[in-house]
Amino acid sequence: MATNALIFSGRATRYLAEKIAESYGHPLGNVEVTDFSDGEFQPSFEENIRGRDVFIIQSTFSPSDNLFELLMLIDAARRASAKRIVAVIPYFGFARQDRKDKPRVSVASKLIANLLTAAGIQRLITIDLHADQIQGYFDVPVDHIYASSIFTPYIQNLNLPNLIMASPDTGGTRRAAAYAKYLNTGFVICYKQRSKPNEVGKMELVGDVEGKDVILIDDIIDTAGSITKAGNLIMERGAASVRAFCTHPVFSGEAFKKIEDAKFEEVVVTDTIPLKKQNDKIKVLSTADLFAEVIKRALRTKSISSLYQFGDK
Repeated sequence: MATNALIFSGRATRYLAEKIAESYGHPLGNVEVTDFSDGEFQPSFEENIRGRDVFIIQSTFSPSDNLFELLMLIDAARRASAKRIVAVIPYFGFARQDRKDKPRVSVASKLIANLLTAAGIQRLITIDLHADQIQGYFDVPVDHIYASSIFTPYIQNLNLPNLIMASPDTGGTRRAAAYAKYLNTGFVICYKQRSKPNEVGKMELVGDVEGKDVILIDDIIDTAGSITKAGNLIMERGAASVRAFCTHPVFSGEAFKKIEDAKFEEVVVTDTIPLKKQNDKIKVLSTADLFAEVIKRALRTKSISSLYQFGDK
């Protein structure tokens, strides 16, 4: 074990960082954050990090303070003469703003890449980016890992007799196809049209699900509108069962109610974002061991590709 490395966390992701540090085999480093009455805050490292490899873990889900706290920790580590600074961002917020989909809007994910690089990171570790091209927004190495290595063993252990994969939209076709290829099964696609952001208008199913045990695969569940509409449509078309798997459980708005009312056997997610409340239908699988192993391999300059069950989303 490389002892030169130190693992720290922002406040938003401490629940996961503690598990990563335990799996890695070294205690989580000491960070304190001072809050001021005007809403400002000041994070500080409460131990010597000079000449050390520093891994800072923080998901950048809402509110934006989580992103800014991460940037401040990176800046503090650089000013404290850390040898190398690696940002570990389990959930990369603003990733859906990866292009100009209408005039006069920001490409926010590129902006965040610029901010992280300017703050001082030398490497990024993240999981299931919403868009692969975001890796190219960085001028530092990006270790982009996949939840497939967590999900596929779970799916296999279900021993479903008539397994078939599904995508809740055309954008996730490659992801569903990759799972289907690895699990040696077929896949179907739901085609949706949005009437406005976060609201699905019309949805159609491409493929046959009669008598099948369907697993919907997605990277993010936000309001749960698309995934629950897809699940209900699949059951209406004669499926034997339907389950949903997603890496990042954003779960905003009425998401929990929609999931509770939907016809899912279960919804399986990871812990990149903490659940706002518990739900009997939702099962959480941890990414801690996976991130800990990637950190070890980054320190030893070893390949991480062997960790993937498959790499093509």
